[in-house]
Amino acid sequence: MPFNLNVNGKTVTVDVPGEMPLLWALRDVLNLKGTKYGCGIAQCGACTVHVDGVASRSCSIPVSTVGNKKVTTIEGLSTDGRHPVQIAWQDVDVPQCGYCQAGQIMTAAALLAKTPKPSDEQISTGMSGNLCRCGTYVRIHEAVKRAAGLPTAPRTTQTARAAAE
Repeated sequence: MPFNLNVNGKTVTVDVPGEMPLLWALRDVLNLKGTKYGCGIAQCGACTVHVDGVASRSCSIPVSTVGNKKVTTIEGLSTDGRHPVQIAWQDVDVPQCGYCQAGQIMTAAALLAKTPKPSDEQISTGMSGNLCRCGTYVRIHEAVKRAAGLPTAPRTTQTARAAAE
């Protein structure tokens, strides 16, 4: 059945079963491979996209329920990779394997859109539920603060080493 979706600011039509998760429509039909499959049960955050600006797990959203809502994937967050969260991610050198990064970045961007200057507790709460196999949570937290323009501890060899441990 054809469904019209608003993805990254463009109206697209996907001819898929209504129960197909949005994740698979994005990856397999629209060829937007940045959104990752992690668990399939909305528990890890790898598949996070924005639906009307809210961080949402695309693996658990049937295409038939999306309607006219605006879907933004990692590819649509910034056309040139210059979104403040993407810049902070690079500055802090967050990724290791990189698998969770699209979901982490999308969650952080939604958090900062809702709470532009979050406290440490708000960052921890807002990012909870996004799993990182490599354990880069300290750097993720620092990158969110940096993207928000909040002060961060200066990175030295010792703090970088401690963050990696």
